[in-house]
Amino acid sequence: MVLLACSFRSHIPLKVPRIGSMLYSEWNFIRGSRHFLSPKIATFVPHRKGRGVYASWFVSSQIARSVFTLGTVAVLPFYTLMVLAPKAKLTKRSIESTVPYVILGLLYAYLLYLSWTPDTIRLMFANKYWLPELSSIAKMFTSEMTLASAWIHLLAVDLFAARQVYLDGLDNEIETRHSVSLCLLFCPIGIVTHVITKILAKGAQNTQKTT
Repeated sequence: MVLLACSFRSHIPLKVPRIGSMLYSEWNFIRGSRHFLSPKIATFVPHRKGRGVYASWFVSSQIARSVFTLGTVAVLPFYTLMVLAPKAKLTKRSIESTVPYVILGLLYAYLLYLSWTPDTIRLMFANKYWLPELSSIAKMFTSEMTLASAWIHLLAVDLFAARQVYLDGLDNEIETRHSVSLCLLFCPIGIVTHVITKILAKGAQNTQKTT
């Protein structure tokens, strides 16, 4: 019974922890004592750069949103002056200044630099005749940075068009507040409205002269 008990107990492996391997000891009444090592396979978790990519995307998104808001807020005072006080000296001086266009130009150049990729030219001129295609332009505007740069571009062009409408209205003594307001978001409509207003105003002036 003693031998059977010893033999039964001897088949229970004794595990001793070791760094990098496991040491097993086994004793058998017939075979004697044996020792063997079992290597401990390390599990490697691949390093993922997802966190770094997410952080980079988050910073880019924050920059795009900040510049978007800054550009929008920067042009509002000029529209406000042209609509509420078109004949004030402050309005005339502000509109004749080139400072807002320089600021918008720098913001646009900065966003364009950040959004530029090796595929930008290929997407802009995807056609075999080196002409832009709508599908390629749509791919470009999937980026918030590209959208923000396009918005700054529109703000600069719209403000310049509103400026021209305003100055032309002063020279010809034509009402321009409605046209200037439309230039803020619907620039082509604002220009057309100013042309129609100018034609109607001249027609009214000629009618008054003949009478």
